[in-house]
Amino acid sequence: MKKSIYFIGVGGIGVSALAKYYLENGYQVFGSDLVASEITDSLRKAGAEIFIINSKIKSQNSKLKLKIQNLIKKVDLVIYSPAVSKNHSDLRLARKLKIKCQSYPQALGELTKKYFTIAVAGTHGKSTTTAMIGILLTRAGLDPTVIVGTKIKEFDDSNCRVGKSKYLVIEADEHFASFLNYRPKIIVLTTIEADHLDYYKNLRNIISAFKKFVSHLPKDGFLIANRDDKNIHNTFFTTVENVLWYSLKDEESEKLRKILKVPGEHNVSNALAALKVAQLLKIPDKIAFKALAEYRGAWRRFEEKNLKIEKGNLKIILDYAHHPTELKVTLKAAREKYPNKKIWCLFQPHQYQRTFYLFNDFIKIFKKILEKKWADKLFITDIFDVPGRESEEIKRKVNAQELIKRVGLKNINYIAKNETANWIKENFKKIDILMIIGAGDIYNLTTKIN
Repeated sequence: MKKSIYFIGVGGIGVSALAKYYLENGYQVFGSDLVASEITDSLRKAGAEIFIINSKIKSQNSKLKLKIQNLIKKVDLVIYSPAVSKNHSDLRLARKLKIKCQSYPQALGELTKKYFTIAVAGTHGKSTTTAMIGILLTRAGLDPTVIVGTKIKEFDDSNCRVGKSKYLVIEADEHFASFLNYRPKIIVLTTIEADHLDYYKNLRNIISAFKKFVSHLPKDGFLIANRDDKNIHNTFFTTVENVLWYSLKDEESEKLRKILKVPGEHNVSNALAALKVAQLLKIPDKIAFKALAEYRGAWRRFEEKNLKIEKGNLKIILDYAHHPTELKVTLKAAREKYPNKKIWCLFQPHQYQRTFYLFNDFIKIFKKILEKKWADKLFITDIFDVPGRESEEIKRKVNAQELIKRVGLKNINYIAKNETANWIKENFKKIDILMIIGAGDIYNLTTKIN
């Protein structure tokens, strides 16, 4: 009889990858989430039974609740998203029934002990670097398993590739100190910057968590670290023995600038990290450079599309950037790639708490973007509310309009979320490229415009 797992919050980009991993390894997979999405749809197509719990439909909820309760009694394991409340009814029931329950990081942590794990950590660049390493190892014939926080074209638009070798490549998230569950043989460290301050409170605590994570390396393990990042350099330059540094000053940088399809210096840096992993694993440079040259980018990472509107077309670029630094490098890359195009940017701030804690940083970056003309105009829409993670007190203190007011420049404006689709239809002829940026649901705009 097949072993069975029930995933709570299965629509999350990390949890869904783990669900796919177990599906492909012959497990019976069930999952629930609050909303349907292309991620839950793809899991259904792959063979998972998915429950969408709409809190507004009470009759549906009572039937679903009973069905899920009966299901939980029979499963071998419950895996839940870190975003799920500790008092979630399904979680409480599973624990009452003494069914093994693990958070997503705990479950992934168990896998890292079974494989030769390469973990990519850092405030920025994790998904792209993980994807590059995964593709590179695949092209080199090492047949890795890859779990990444975005969908990869080379993996059939999936966030999970299941291989048959000893290698596991994962994106190691620092939020809630999730990465402290992992036991890698190689850690790739891209950047360290202030983020997730609702949890960490300050940069000192963030650096401390990264130091603890790196201490998980075994004696024969390796740290691959970004020398250009001052926090990484200052923290690890004299404290780790087995460290390989990479930098944009490396001679390989110029070649990567010429061959990469994905724009921006940040992606050159990501590719350098992947190249260091390849060299450590003795993969020939010829194979590594070819794999990096063929990398086509990831879902919502500078993802270029042509959007048909009435009788015209609009080039849009979707990006997941949600930290001020990510916003800066993404728009700078767009301007470098399209120096003479009229670029407008529609940005959805992600999470009230991040916006509150990084408020002044966002103001500085918005001013710089407009002063440098990386975007000709900026439009800020309503902050994306992350269910279960927001402080009501902070939600009362911050909003998009206040951000715009504090920037105080004429080319930054507010557009209500429910007006964005019509706004695009009315304005698309005025621009060459529309950047739609944010980690929330703003990317769904493309499906609402016909």
